Amino acid sequence: MIGAIRLPFVPLDPTQRDASLMPLLPLRLARGELQAAVSGILDTGAAVNVLPYSIGEQLGLSWEQQRTSVVLSGNLSQIQARGVLLSATVGSFPPVQLAFAWAQTDNVPLILGQANFFLEFDVCFYRSQSNFEVKPKSV
Repeated sequence: MIGAIRLPFVPLDPTQRDASLMPLLPLRLARGELQAAVSGILDTGAAVNVLPYSIGEQLGLSWEQQRTSVVLSGNLSQIQARGVLLSATVGSFPPVQLAFAWAQTDNVPLILGQANFFLEFDVCFYRSQSNFEVKPKSV
């Protein structure tokens, strides 16, 4: 059985202290030999994982070669996105395949949402303690 890792919530705006704390998860994304160390916001309200444009470029993705269009909703509804699969490693856990809506902008954070981050990992939020736990899904 693989144990969970516990991480602190991170302030996005130091001037707002506790009001801006967010569950940011450090992870490594990979596509072939290319890797990127990133942090993503764990968002249980997000339907999909969202990848900012420059991170996709860093991983060698070409916008023109991605054929699968993804329709984003809410605040991101006006942004074009393409579906991409990437390998993701959280801590020392085994890598998993994550599907992302690769947004054609950098004006979005890396978002880890229901499809499919929360299908691959169990997460427990302890907001009153300003931390959270992540572990691979139980099989």
